[in-house]
Amino acid sequence: MENKTARFTVLLDPRKKRIFEEICAAQDRTPSQVVRQLIREYVVAHAGDRELPAWLLEAAAKTRRP
Repeated sequence: MENKTARFTVLLDPRKKRIFEEICAAQDRTPSQVVRQLIREYVVAHAGDRELPAWLLEAAAKTRRP
């Protein structure tokens, strides 16, 4: 299970942020949910020879986009 206690700050253009938030809302998802999904998928795709925990692989597989 993931522990959501670490904070990750991202600076981006306000126009992109607004569009991102609108798209997330249209999909009934929070921006945080989408960013966590993107990070999981990125880590799994680029882990190289690192051994990843099963919970991370399972979480990434569950939310994999078509």
